[in-house]
Amino acid sequence: MSAPQNRTLAAFGAVLIYAFVIAFTDNYVRVIARDGGLWQFHATRTAMAFAILALVALPLGLHLRPKRPGAVLARSAIHGAAMVIYFGALAFLPVAQVAAGLFTAPIFVLLIQRFLYAQSISGLQIVAVFIGFAGVVMVLGPEAMAGASLAALLPVIAGALYAMGNIATRRWCEGESAETVVAGFFGMLGVIGLVGMAVLWVFPLPVPDGPGGFLQRGPVWPTGEFLWWTFVQAAGSLLGVGMIVRAYQIAEASRVSVFEYVILPASAAWGLILWGERLTWIAIAGMGLIFVAGALIARPVREPTPDQSPTASRQ
Repeated sequence: MSAPQNRTLAAFGAVLIYAFVIAFTDNYVRVIARDGGLWQFHATRTAMAFAILALVALPLGLHLRPKRPGAVLARSAIHGAAMVIYFGALAFLPVAQVAAGLFTAPIFVLLIQRFLYAQSISGLQIVAVFIGFAGVVMVLGPEAMAGASLAALLPVIAGALYAMGNIATRRWCEGESAETVVAGFFGMLGVIGLVGMAVLWVFPLPVPDGPGGFLQRGPVWPTGEFLWWTFVQAAGSLLGVGMIVRAYQIAEASRVSVFEYVILPASAAWGLILWGERLTWIAIAGMGLIFVAGALIARPVREPTPDQSPTASRQ
């Protein structure tokens, strides 16, 4: 059975759409966090996303039934766990440090593919990943790598799980429609959100006012602002996550994972437009490194020579 063909340029276009949309919607999580909790947000967003999918499924001819339910469920569980750990770490670690940990995912993609799937990786790919990660640190600032501790390992664990989920998108869920994989992801987060709400309803915790209580806040009566921006999140996430899933389906994970770095300059651009947040020259230089990494990783892979193992070059 021949391996799926890489469509790197199309994947990069899908990632650009994903970054533009998700960077916009994620800038409003701070608004959502004023009145609601993380768990209620996930549960509500999933309900809204499923309602949108139900409305557009027939007109758009969407195929939501998985061909391999077990594979889709496993992939959804891995990605869902990554997001729970990521958001959970935000409760007691600086945002910059958590984000830097999550963006170790491309490094884990290469390591997993090399040692678990015996896929060869070039020196250029390795260099590109580390250049991209250096750019991330520059964008986020020196505090991103400060204060290393056991707790600081949580975002890195999230990055490893995120990498596993990205690889699973292509290797386990080949042949599944993008909308099926997206529905599985949202469904898993919805279940996690309902469980979190139930736990905090039975065992309530002290909750600080405003965004500071995002993680500890149990079910509350939703405000109009919470519902509106959660709906924007649901609609934007359906499009954005659908694009990133499609990207991982049509190109190798080691390539697409580096393209994902583009969400950082996209988030910074929206932060400037929406909130007037400006970048330092170091952050701008870091963005330059991110784009260099993307350009390096997207270079065409040289065809294997006759004496090279076919397994080593399999994409």
